Parts: sequence; C-alpha cells; structure tokens
Amino acid sequence: MIPTPPIPSQMPAPPWISWEKWLQSPPGRYVLNWEQQCFDQIVADVFGFHAVQIGLPQMNTLSENRMPMQALLIHSNDNRTLAGRFDWHLIEANSTELPFASESLDLIVLPHVLEFASDPHQILREVDRVLRPEGRLIISGFNPASLWGARQYLSRLIGTPYLPRDGQFISLIRIKDWLELLNFSLDRGHFGCYKFPLQGEAVMGKMNFLEKMGNRWWPIFGAVFLVSAIKRQQGMRLIGPASLVRIPAIKQLSPAAERSNLQKCLKSNNNQ
Repeated sequence: MIPTPPIPSQMPAPPWISWEKWLQSPPGRYVLNWEQQCFDQIVADVFGFHAVQIGLPQMNTLSENRMPMQALLIHSNDNRTLAGRFDWHLIEANSTELPFASESLDLIVLPHVLEFASDPHQILREVDRVLRPEGRLIISGFNPASLWGARQYLSRLIGTPYLPRDGQFISLIRIKDWLELLNFSLDRGHFGCYKFPLQGEAVMGKMNFLEKMGNRWWPIFGAVFLVSAIKRQQGMRLIGPASLVRIPAIKQLSPAAERSNLQKCLKSNNNQ
C-alpha cells in the first residue's frame, strides 16, 4: 500500500526559512517598517561604546545609535547577503552562548529572537551576563492578545497560519516577569500594527486609519510590541542626599558611676 503524502498546508514549516519568507510578504514589510521607526526613536538616546543586534538581518535597529562599535550576531542559517547591506561587524555565533565578555556591552537588541528560540530563558541569562550595569535591552515580538494572535491560534486548528508556524509567541506580561527575575526594570514600551490580519498589499494599504484609532482606543491590542529595559546593579543604592544634621551623642556612665548608683539604690531599699 502506497502511503498518502501529507497535505502541503499541514506540513510543518522549516525553521527560519518560513520566517524569512513571511518578512517578504506585505504584512512582513508592514511590521518591519513600524518596528524600524520605533527602534530609531529608542536607540537614539542610548549612549555607550558597544551595541549588538542579535538576529533579523532584514533591518538595522542600530541605524540611529551613535555608539562607535556596532555588531550584528547572526546564526549559521541567517541570510548573509541581507546582513552585508549595513555597515557593522558580523559575528556568527549561537545566541544561547554569546561570545562576549561578562559586563562588556552597553546595548543589546533582540528583534523577534525569543519567540523563535528553543530556549528563550537561556538567551536572557546570557544577555544579563554580557550587559553592563545600567545597560539597555530592547525586545520586540508578536502580541498574542491581538487580532493577529487570535487568527494565529485559530489557524493552528483549522486553516493556514497567518504568522510563521514555527514561532511560539510570548506575551508581554511573561517577558516582564522574566526581566524582573533578572533584576531588569522596564523603561518604556510600545504597541503597534493595528491593521486586520489580511494578506493583500492593496487591502492593507486602505487600513492606515486603524493605526490612529488603535493607539487611542485599544493600544494594548496591537499585533506587535516593543519593550525597553535597563539592567540594575544588585546591592544597596542611595535614594536621596545624606543628611547633614548630626545626631547628638548619648552620654554614657562610667563603670564607677554605675557602681555608686547601684549602691544608693540598694541602701534605699534596705531602709524601707
């Protein structure tokens, strides 16, 4: 008996390849354009010497940053042709074992890295290791609590997925919990991409009015989120200026004075 081949739509998409193809589609270009604007605004006021973007060579998240050393860490199956378009240092390595010294980087950007990683916790632990105290971490990802997330969930049951099938999308609340465990404090965040999950470029072009409506009426239900966090130094921190008022010292009795006072008390008790 000849086995029946699986239906193409039900075959699992190979990792990274389907993600790269999706970024070339109208929704993918729409997401990249929105994220590029957000990254440009956030990284412009981040100062230091060493900045690293991990993954996603389709965009340059550090284009508006002025640090002297900027690097892109790519995986072995990333597109090197796309990575060579920008003027930065290319490093091929694994994001779970970052090839950097501890506390050596000032800025790390993770554009859609955690949701396509097999061990996102390990990536965050490595980021915490190599990032300097008061260094900045910026993360972008798809929001499961959105129309895009709802369609993606339903398409796993019936139909073709709207977003790459190999992504395990993580909510912003869970990412906040992970960052707080690593002693990161959230600096700012953005939600965006409020258009309906459709494929046609002409149809999506007619929904530009939804961006302003979404930012005003349902901001937390954007299809994409971007969050910035600062690594805090563990230990004691001053929370205000030290007081200049001296507390007067308490006078202490000498042992001889204490002995004489004790004898007086005993005599008074005996007389009573």
